[in-house]
Amino acid sequence: MTQPANKQKLFSLLAAVLGLVLLLIFMEGGFNDKIAPGQRQSQSGPDLAGYTTALVEQKQLDDILAWPGSVHSRTVANIAPKMTARIIEIKVNAGDKVKKGDLIAKLDERDIHAQANAAQAGLAGAMAQAERAKADEQRIKSLYSKEAATRQNYEVVVAAAKQAQAAANQAASAANEVKTHLDDTSLRAPFDGIVSKRLQEPGDMGLPGVPVITMQTTQGLRLEAAVPASCAGSYQTGMDVNVRIDTLEQKLTGKIDEITPEIDPQTRTQLIKVALPATEGLQPGQYGWLEQACSQHEALLIPSNAVLHIGQLEVVKVLVEGKPVMRHVRIGKTYEEQVEVLSGLHAGETVLISTGEVN
Repeated sequence: MTQPANKQKLFSLLAAVLGLVLLLIFMEGGFNDKIAPGQRQSQSGPDLAGYTTALVEQKQLDDILAWPGSVHSRTVANIAPKMTARIIEIKVNAGDKVKKGDLIAKLDERDIHAQANAAQAGLAGAMAQAERAKADEQRIKSLYSKEAATRQNYEVVVAAAKQAQAAANQAASAANEVKTHLDDTSLRAPFDGIVSKRLQEPGDMGLPGVPVITMQTTQGLRLEAAVPASCAGSYQTGMDVNVRIDTLEQKLTGKIDEITPEIDPQTRTQLIKVALPATEGLQPGQYGWLEQACSQHEALLIPSNAVLHIGQLEVVKVLVEGKPVMRHVRIGKTYEEQVEVLSGLHAGETVLISTGEVN
């Protein structure tokens, strides 16, 4: 029972393969000696009603490539302490939008408060001493004018008054300096922008010049992309280029703002910076593509609606000696309303396009 069943399955498989081969031979024109291989005469014969024609065009096309990059701000600021103090609070996180003057972080100010109190006390003492010295100076001047005090006593008192006033001025400067340090314990945003990085945490020791956060403006944004040096040579400052932002699903026209002259020895690339137009939703850190044509190639183009799909096959109707002939083609990229033909057609040939009015 098993052997006849296996034979039946084998015969069915062979019949299916034979049918496919015959279909392919038929599509290739194998049963029509008057039609060249790879062509098949349309069943409509010479009647071309309901069709329009188009020539197969040969054109030079740009080979468009896309280089990945990210959106950066032209203005970037590292917010760092001016003194050594422990960080007790950080108000923002990466991605937060801030306004100019907003509190970014707070440093421990207890030591500064102690210094401020000491400075205020020193200032109060110095001012009191200066006032007493000033009063003594006024008194000695009166006595000296009446010849009731010697010149030596007069000069000593006047010098003491000047010295006391200088000490008071020095104490006032020290108090103002400590007050400035007290203000420096509050780190504030220098402009409206967005926090791009949070580099430290509460409890860390804040050090002069070591950033707590990095922020940048949302205006004057640029796409920065590393382009192979072999292609970067075709770029020039001020050139308009196409930029695609994936997050926004938009294509923007930017202007090349800067080309880094150095070539990265590791990647053999140059950094291209493209100024982007003001666009709603565009923010630093977003991913994008810099599109560029590094070379060109000759291509054959036909209208995309001239291509017919029969299963997985792509065919077109070609006008040969006044008759429509079906021909297999291989299709490449689409360019707006045209498609590139990789094989099956020649420049100058005429293809038929159905208008939808064929009976």
